[in-house]
Formats: sequence, structure tokens, C-alpha cells
Amino acid sequence: MSVPIALLLPGDSPRSTGEDGEYVTLLAGLDTPLPPILVHRPSMKVIDGMHRLKAAFLRGQADIDVEFFEGTTEDAFLRAVSANVAHGLPLTRDDRRAAAARIMASHPQLSDREIARVAGLGAKAVATIRRSTTAHDAQAPSRIGRDGRVRPLSSAEGRTRAAELMREDPRASLRAVARTAGISPTTAGDVRRRLEAGQAPARVPRQPGDAENGAVPAVATAGARSRRRMQLLRADTDLVLEKLLRDPSLRHREERRRLLRLLQHNAIGTHEWSELAAAVPSHCGELVMSLAQQYAETWLGFARELDERSRTSRRLAVGE
Repeated sequence: MSVPIALLLPGDSPRSTGEDGEYVTLLAGLDTPLPPILVHRPSMKVIDGMHRLKAAFLRGQADIDVEFFEGTTEDAFLRAVSANVAHGLPLTRDDRRAAAARIMASHPQLSDREIARVAGLGAKAVATIRRSTTAHDAQAPSRIGRDGRVRPLSSAEGRTRAAELMREDPRASLRAVARTAGISPTTAGDVRRRLEAGQAPARVPRQPGDAENGAVPAVATAGARSRRRMQLLRADTDLVLEKLLRDPSLRHREERRRLLRLLQHNAIGTHEWSELAAAVPSHCGELVMSLAQQYAETWLGFARELDERSRTSRRLAVGE
């Protein structure tokens, strides 16, 4: 619906430096209508769209299209951060870190991965912020993940509950057990395998001198080494993504901002991919697999094109 600009107020923006005047001018000069802005109905404050609001004012508009949000002030800030990360002019790294800390204080039940998704950060960066902030929710028994499910902070608690459910009903599906115990289907599957092997639902941490009692050997397996390499690669990926998000040359053209959004949306960890794979219904498996392969081939083609451009640039530089 259309609302008079004079009725709208500046919102609680996650941008510490305010609006970018150059970007406002760019929007004002576009020939296309501006997309609706998001407004907190109880306060009439702008949640997302201050650049568009100022651009409409520069155009001489008296009204602007609006979508209303009815939630709390805290939820409105959450939406503001999520919206600014998803489209428009990207937030700076410092703004995203500050937003993550504030979200932890107002929504302590959200998981690190969910806050990372909202704030456009890596889960490791969010975990570091959580450890260093006074908003640390050490007493919270559980957190809400990216999939909306509540999971205990201690996986041992969820595994123990899952084992109880499996003993009560050995025919219960992994999804049903996982949903009730607050763990992922992958974790539920591991609990079932351990029970069938006569082991405890959760691995007991190794103590000094108990290697002969079935503890994990000191020498890492190939699988463990592979996981460590993936973790290192993940950490490097987070750093590279944050560097790109800070690059001004990628923030002032729509196609480049679109690239940043695509890179952010693909920045999830190995564990999250496993959860997504477990969530795919069996009758959709082949279709999802086919799409995933096509998207992977598209990304590979994109990488090859960039590599060829880089090689060409180097050859031209040497020729000069």
C-alpha cells in the first residue's frame, strides 16, 4: 500500500554510518519504480528501505509503497539485519558483527548458525562473538537452529533422549526420534548404530591413560584428518567471503551485489549440508541430486571462466 513519506520515521538501522549518499542518488536516478520498503506498523519506523525512502524524496514523491511488519521492536531489528544482508547495499563487517552481538542479547535462543545466516557472518565468527559478549546464554538449555527446530546445547542430552525413545519403540523412524529428541536425523542415525553395536548413545570423552578401554586412538584416522582439512578450508572461506563483502568495488553495482548474495547463500558448512541431505524426501532424491549437479557444474564453469580471464590478464601483463 502507498503511505505518505511525511508519516514515516527513521528506524533502528544496523548501519553505524547511516545511509550512503551516492547509493541514494543512484536509486533516485533509476527509471524504474522503487520496490516497497518495510515499515514497523506500531511505530511507523522504517525497518528496511531508508535508501529507497530518501531516493523517493529526492524524486519529489509524496508517497511510497510500503509493506508493514507487526512484530516486536527486537524482531523488527532482526528483520532489518536480515533484509540488509539479503539485498541492497551490503553491511560492513563491523556492522554485521555488532548486529550479531545485539541479536544474541535479544534472541539468546537462536543458534550460532542461524545468527550467522541473519547477519551474513560465518558460524565460527558468531561463536567467537558469543564467547566474548556479556549476552552469553550459558544457562539456556537449547537453541533454535536454521531449520526452526529446537536443539539442546549439549548433544549428549539429545542423544540420551533419542536412545530412550528407540528402546521404547525400536520401529520408530529416525525423523520422528530426531524431532522429539531435538537432534538432527543424522545424529539420530548415529545413535541407532551405536546402540546396535552395544555402545553408549554418545562417545565418552577420552581420559589420560584409558586408550586400552576403547577410547579414540591418539593417531588420527584418515577421516579425522579429512574433517580437519575441511574445517581449515571452511575457516579460510569465511575470511575470503568477509574480505569480498568489505570490498567497495563489489558494493555499488547491482550485478556485483547479486554475486555477493549468491556467495553468502552458498557459505554453509559440511554439517549443514549433511542435515539438508537427510531432510530430502526419498521420492525427491533424484530430482534434488540432478539440480545439485547442474548447479555445481554451473559454478565450475563460472570458476573456469574466471580462471581463464585471470590467465589472460597475466599473459597481457607479461607482454607489456
